[in-house]
Amino acid sequence: MPDWSYQTLFRPGLFRLPARRAREWTLRAMRSVSLVPGGTFVIKTLGHMEPAPILQSRIAGTTLPTPVGLSGAVDPEGIATRAIAQFGFGFVEVGPITADRIADVSPIGMNQREEAIVYPCPYENVGAEAALRRIRNPGHRLPQFVRIAPTPGAGPAQASLELRSLTDRFMSESRVSALTIEVIAQDRSPEENAGLLNQLTAYIQEKTVSTTTILLYIPLDLAEPQLAALLREADEEIWKGFVIGEVIQSPEGAVASRRGKAACISKLRAIRKQTEGKRKALLFAGAGIHEPADALELIEAGADYVLLHSGLVYSGPGLPKRVNEAIIHRKLADADTEPPAGQSFWKNWGWMCLLGIGMIIGGIIAWFIASTSVLLPYDEAFLGMAGDELNAIDPHLLHFMSHDRITLAGTMLSIGILYYQLAKHGLRFGIHWAKMALLTSGVVGFPSFFLYLGYGFFDPVHAAAAIVLFPLFLLSMRRNPDRLYRDPVNLHNSTAWRRALWGQLCFVVVGAALCIGGLVIAFVGITNVFVPQDIGYLGMSRESLGLVNERLIPLIAHDRAGFGGALFSDAVVILVFALWGLQQGAKWMWWTLLWGGAPGFVAGLSVHFSIGYTDFFHLLPAYFVFVLYVAGLVLLYPYLMKPAANEAVSSTSGG
Repeated sequence: MPDWSYQTLFRPGLFRLPARRAREWTLRAMRSVSLVPGGTFVIKTLGHMEPAPILQSRIAGTTLPTPVGLSGAVDPEGIATRAIAQFGFGFVEVGPITADRIADVSPIGMNQREEAIVYPCPYENVGAEAALRRIRNPGHRLPQFVRIAPTPGAGPAQASLELRSLTDRFMSESRVSALTIEVIAQDRSPEENAGLLNQLTAYIQEKTVSTTTILLYIPLDLAEPQLAALLREADEEIWKGFVIGEVIQSPEGAVASRRGKAACISKLRAIRKQTEGKRKALLFAGAGIHEPADALELIEAGADYVLLHSGLVYSGPGLPKRVNEAIIHRKLADADTEPPAGQSFWKNWGWMCLLGIGMIIGGIIAWFIASTSVLLPYDEAFLGMAGDELNAIDPHLLHFMSHDRITLAGTMLSIGILYYQLAKHGLRFGIHWAKMALLTSGVVGFPSFFLYLGYGFFDPVHAAAAIVLFPLFLLSMRRNPDRLYRDPVNLHNSTAWRRALWGQLCFVVVGAALCIGGLVIAFVGITNVFVPQDIGYLGMSRESLGLVNERLIPLIAHDRAGFGGALFSDAVVILVFALWGLQQGAKWMWWTLLWGGAPGFVAGLSVHFSIGYTDFFHLLPAYFVFVLYVAGLVLLYPYLMKPAANEAVSSTSGG
């Protein structure tokens, strides 16, 4: 459920349901997908959320793939953690966990205008025993951070006993990378909280040395004087860092919203200021992160790591990836190093440019021939008939063959333009998704040249083209390691971003539809050859054509299978482009989509009208894809053509 489907299709419906039911339905749906063989691969592939090595860090021997964590409140029962772990997170929080299960069926409140979630019971959890079973078999490989808390309303004595017991249980677990302890309670006096903190500090000191990192939980709405006193009491040898909470208590319940960001920033700065000169404490913050810019603000205020909570619900599952990209861009900007130059033309990417140019030239030549003589000399030699003879048999026959060959020519032009652009702007700079788009397209495209061989017709021109172009493909894929994307990235949930998600959805559907269309056409080409509308246009049955010339069917099958394979190869590039490639302000992407798709549509639609093959149901798929294609370009235009740096500051002010 990436952002292009969540924001456009799923969120409007989910937000009409009671929040608790919507959460359960969503989590169980994601869990079901993740449990299907290959399900986690599909989830990861749809969003392309594999973190870059530059984001890695270590805490006490544990490697965190990214500095972005999942708040335990998002999935308190761990229903879909296996799926959510594929979103680009670096660690997963489990908790808050209390000694016994705390269940609640009260409605969870949603204030969409404020982008807030109101929990009537913020300590709802499965209890220590069930949590232990979940931690030992998490279904994913991400580090697990456990947050423990005493029973709500417990007095100092009971809280001390419960926290000691929970500490014993979880600190010794090998699958627990960090233990966050919730000592401070707003319904206890500052003296009671300080006393409880000292007792727990002394207790942990007596325990056997553990590799588990111990963190202290700081309520988001803790008063500044109490925070200062707490920091003076916290022994830095025991408490390696602090986790600033995500909710603010209100009469309605615990509120997680973007409004918590200001309080979180204030506490981050206060902690950094008061602990200055001491060993640097680890700081985790998760309040109010609803767009990448929010995470950058918290990091600038002193956070080492961030956790996503309400923002994941309101912005969508792509938020971790977007935050990761923003952090990478900030790291590269702070490093103040010159970006590496593009690769030498002849090293790899230039060969793909030449391949693209070759496809463009081939498409132009094929279009010219298909619009004039239609048949080449070796076609006539194979048939033993000239074009005039075919025209005398059926005046629609040459037109029909021309329509197949012109659509193939348009597809070749489209492929050539896409290949050239992705090589020049993507492969040249080691952009992973561009390389994968070209690799996948080539792997499925080149073998498709020979789908028609089963009918006994060998096309020497196609074979020669494959022999010439395939080495160029191989040369373009060599010695090209992935490099980081250095241009500005999207930081805000602006109007342009939201509209672009609709545009992205359009192109994902276009790519998927063309993939299906290409496979269907190729399958028809190597089996029945014709669809009923074809027979209606020709006015002759397949058997009649075979009686006229038994080699007509293999020749037409060659055209159809070749076109289907080329269309599938073209569609793969468009699909990967739409799924993984779109970045705000990348003007070349919009022009690539425009010029890369135009030849295919111009060829496919114009030839049908020029030869009078205008059956509505035959052309309906082309009309459908064309409308989506145009809509996608219109919706993506503001996002791709406007620099990311000039975007609105926030979604509330910018739409």
